Amino acid sequence: MPQGSDANEIALLADVLRRLRAELGKVVYGQHHVVEELLIALLADGHALLVGVPGLAKTLLVRTLAQTLSLQFKRIQFTPDLMPADITGTEALQHDPRTGDRCFRFLPGPVFANVLLADEINRTPPKTQAALLEAMQERQVTAGGERHALPQPFFVLATQNPIEQEGTYPLPEAQLDRFMLQILIDYPSAEEELQIVHSTASETAPEVACLLDAAAVRDATRLVRRAPIADHLARFAVALTRQTRPGRSATPEFVQRYVNWGAGPRASQHLVLAAKARAVLGGRGFVEEDDIRAAALPVLRHRVLVNYHAEADGVTSDAIVRRLLDSTSLEGAIGLS
Repeated sequence: MPQGSDANEIALLADVLRRLRAELGKVVYGQHHVVEELLIALLADGHALLVGVPGLAKTLLVRTLAQTLSLQFKRIQFTPDLMPADITGTEALQHDPRTGDRCFRFLPGPVFANVLLADEINRTPPKTQAALLEAMQERQVTAGGERHALPQPFFVLATQNPIEQEGTYPLPEAQLDRFMLQILIDYPSAEEELQIVHSTASETAPEVACLLDAAAVRDATRLVRRAPIADHLARFAVALTRQTRPGRSATPEFVQRYVNWGAGPRASQHLVLAAKARAVLGGRGFVEEDDIRAAALPVLRHRVLVNYHAEADGVTSDAIVRRLLDSTSLEGAIGLS
């Protein structure tokens, strides 16, 4: 159980996050699970990949979230001609009018922000996609042999269109693994779509309040990491991840048949962190089994690579993870990890 001070902080944070959800609801209608998973990534200090067809307010949601958190927001529109230096920054030769000397000075790119929206990240070649790898993992950029720390907190929220494949470049697996969550955004309901039509056709635009700042977000991520998790629940998270890997005796038959590569150890780490963040989001200072089960799909879906048998039978990575959740009990998982 958390200490008394942590319990009070969690209760206060949960109240602020409830109000933050209400502020987001002024601009983005519906998409409740998307908002929850975005906040989980935020609290767990992780990055998220948002996958959905155009027009589902992905960019608007990310921009509004940055506004409610009073964080610096920047957007990169990924295109086939985008170069790595266009993202990270470059060194430029500059003239000092006082001394007459010339020297190289680093000019920061748009990656130097608290919230970076990488729009249509799969529309740029792997060389440019890889420019984000160091920033996402190490929270720094190296240029001219010198390291430049990124502002904290730092979140990459990337969008991807799942329909158009012509002129796109699939994300390398190493970069996919850096995203804590892959969040699927579906069409709104009829009532939600009607609300969208009314709000966007009106003269006034809703205003959102700033409820947190960068320091408060950093404190929240530290609070999440301090949240305890029982050993048997941590073992359950590890067992779920390990069962996605074919070639092991404990791996279910359907995974052996349909999966080429399973999730790595980073998935286990992210699954526990996401479960802790979900618990704090719900005002609890401890992790429950439901937290791990709820986090499993967004954490594992982009890390389970299905083979041609799965494609022929119409089996997706989501279906694999759901079947694992249905077939794995908390008690039975302890001996599998």
